[in-house]
Amino acid sequence: MAKRKEDSALTPITSALNSDKIDCMASKLKALGHPSRIEILMLLEKNEKLPVGKIQSTLKLEQASTSNHLRILKDQGIVKSTRAGKNKLYSLKTTVLNDIISCIEKCKD
Repeated sequence: MAKRKEDSALTPITSALNSDKIDCMASKLKALGHPSRIEILMLLEKNEKLPVGKIQSTLKLEQASTSNHLRILKDQGIVKSTRAGKNKLYSLKTTVLNDIISCIEKCKD
């Protein structure tokens, strides 16, 4: 884990965040750090719910790779899955994604 600045040296943005929140947000941002995962999010944004096979075929990814990317996004709470018969349908957790976008917006200046 990287060494953090002392609390007195934090910016107004980060002073409102505690260490656990910072670690949580860093993990979520790391999950978005792969082009295929961003493509998955863009695809899910256009479609309410999709099975892994449809995501895989649309993005031309290997099945194992697609499943791994979805697992990472799900573990970070960015996507969710529901059962529909034998299939798992994946969809965005828009509130979490909106929080991430908001964090990025605050930090871009």
